[in-house]
Amino acid sequence: MNLRNIAIIAHVDHGKTTLVDALLAQSGVFRANEATVERAMDSNDQERERGITILAKCTSVLWHGKAGETRINIIDTPGHADFGGEVERILGMVDGCVILIDAEEGVMPQTKFVLGKALKLGLRPILCINKVDRPHADPDRVHNEAFDLFAAMGATDEQLDFPHIYASGKNGWATLDMNQPSETLAPLFDLIVDHVPPPAAQAKVDEPFQMLSVLIESDPFLGRILTGRIASGKAVPGLAIKALDRNGNEIERGRITKVLAFRGLKRQPIDEGAEAGDIVAIAGLSKATVADTLCDMSLTDALPAQPIDPPTISMTVSVNDSPLAGREGDKVQSRVIAARLQKEAESNVAIRVTETAEKDAFEVAGRGELQLGVLIENMRREGFEVAISRPRVVFKNDPETGERLEPIEDVVIDVDDEYTGVVIEKLSARKAELKDMGPSGAGKTRITLKSPSRSLIGYQGEFLTDTRGSGVLNRVFSHYEAYKGPIDQQRKGVLISNSDGETAAYALWNLEERGTMFVGAGEKTYMGMIIGENSRSDDLDVNPMKAKQLTNVRASGKDEAVRLTPPRRPTLEQAIAYIEDDELVEVTPKSIRLRKKELNPSFRKKRVKEEA
Repeated sequence: MNLRNIAIIAHVDHGKTTLVDALLAQSGVFRANEATVERAMDSNDQERERGITILAKCTSVLWHGKAGETRINIIDTPGHADFGGEVERILGMVDGCVILIDAEEGVMPQTKFVLGKALKLGLRPILCINKVDRPHADPDRVHNEAFDLFAAMGATDEQLDFPHIYASGKNGWATLDMNQPSETLAPLFDLIVDHVPPPAAQAKVDEPFQMLSVLIESDPFLGRILTGRIASGKAVPGLAIKALDRNGNEIERGRITKVLAFRGLKRQPIDEGAEAGDIVAIAGLSKATVADTLCDMSLTDALPAQPIDPPTISMTVSVNDSPLAGREGDKVQSRVIAARLQKEAESNVAIRVTETAEKDAFEVAGRGELQLGVLIENMRREGFEVAISRPRVVFKNDPETGERLEPIEDVVIDVDDEYTGVVIEKLSARKAELKDMGPSGAGKTRITLKSPSRSLIGYQGEFLTDTRGSGVLNRVFSHYEAYKGPIDQQRKGVLISNSDGETAAYALWNLEERGTMFVGAGEKTYMGMIIGENSRSDDLDVNPMKAKQLTNVRASGKDEAVRLTPPRRPTLEQAIAYIEDDELVEVTPKSIRLRKKELNPSFRKKRVKEEA
C-alpha cells in the first residue's frame, strides 16, 4: 500500500487540530451517524480546557485519490514553544510536513521555531495558508512573509520551491487557486500524496527490525507503550528484541507483546505485524524510554536521536510544610513527589529534574512557565500537595570567556494602537530591545522585541491589565546573550496573616481599604499566609480574624450589614508569576494559596536584617 507520514506544524491557534478534525471527517473515519466532538485530537482534559495542544498525537486516514488508495499517518503537534521538545522528536519520524499560517496574523514566533526545526531535518514543507475566510485575511501578504521566512531560515533551493494551498480548516475546504473555490479538502489530500515522498525505510523490509522510540505512555493493561517509525524490518508480536540507549549500551531485552497501529482515532492491535516505514506503538518492554533504539538481537548500533534544546526556566518543587498540609491531598511524601517528577522527565525530554541541597525539594527545569504550570496542574489533579517557588531562568557560562549568559526570547505583541506606549515603556524598563513596529490591521500595532527571559516572568498579568485584556503576547526562546544586569520589577507589597484561624467578614471589610483581598470570609488561614495585595510597596502583617466586639449597647444588628468585594483568586499560573523570591505557592487538589517561605514574622524581619 502507498504510505505517507506527515506532521501538521504551526504557531499556536493557527488551526492545526481543527484542520485534522476536517481531514478525519472527510476521509471517512467517522460513520455518517457517529457523534463526534470538536478538536477530537485534544483528548487531554487540560488541552480541552485551555484550547491548546500539549501532547503530540498520531492518527491515520485512508485517502482514495488520483494515485489510488494511500494511508496517511498524520501527527498533530503542539504550537507553544514550551512543548517544543515534542515537535523536535516528531519531525524526526515523518517524511514531510504541512506548515499552517493564519491568513490574518501571518508569520509568528512559533512559526519560525517549528519551521526552523523542519528545515534543519531536510523536510520540504507544504505551506497551507489557513483561515482565508477571516474578514481581514491577506493571503498574498502571508505568502510573501512565508517565502521571506524560508529564505531567512537558510532553506535550500529545493525547500524554497514549496507548494502552497489556501484553506479554511473550520469549514473543511482547500484550494490551490483562490479564484477557483473548492468545497472539500481533496486538493490538500492530493497535494500531500504528490509532494511528500513515501518512507525511504520501506525499501528495508527484509532487514532486521529497528525502531527509534519517540513517544512514551503507560497503559494499565499493556504497561509501557513506545511509539515510533519502523526504520527497517518488521514488528511482529512475539519477536525477541532489545533496547539500546543513545550510545549503543544495552538497557534490557524482551519480546513484543502487542503491535498497535493507528487507525483513525483508535489504536488497534495488528497480529500480522507492521513493516518498515509505518508508525506504530509497541508494548513489551519495561525500561526503554524516549530516544532509545528498539531492535533485533543481532544489531549493536543505536539509531541517531534528535538533540533536544536545553531548558530555560526552573523552579523548586518541595513538600508542602504549611500548617494546613495534608488536609486536601493524599500524595504528600517527598518520595512520592520525586517518583512522579522522574516519571514526567522520562516521558517529556524537555523537562529536567534534579535533587537540591534542601531536604524534600527538587529543581524542575523546563521550556517555560506554561509547561511547568501544566505539570503542576496535572499533579494537583492527581492528588498531590506541593509548594512551588518563583520561576528562575537557567543561566550558563560562556566556555571560552567564562562570561555569564542568559536566555533571550523573541517577543511579538499585537496590541490596540492606544496601548503601544505603555507596553514599550514597561518592556524597555525590563531591558527589552525594540526591533520592529508597524500596523497589523484594524487599529492594531505589531511590536517585535528581543527580551531577556527573566524580564517576562510575571509580566503576562501586568500586560493584560495595561492593554485592558485586548493584547496578545507571543514569545519563543531565541539564543543566549551576555547577562544584561539587574532588572527592577517592583511589585506592590502583600498583606500577610499574623495568626492562625478562620477569616472574619468584619476584619476583611476593614482591610479592604488597605488593598485587594485574595481570600473570602470563613476561610482557613495561618500565620505567614498571603491574604491580599497591599496598596503600598511594603509588606504588612494584619489580623484577618478580628471579629466585631459586641456589647449590650452595640448589638450585632445595629450597624449596616458587611458587604465584601469579591476576592481576586489567582489561577495557578498567575500565582506562580506573582510571587517573589521569599514566597511560595501552596498547591493542593482544592486550593491555591500564597505564603511566605518563613512563616514567623519575627524570623522574617531578622532574615531581612541579615541580608541587608
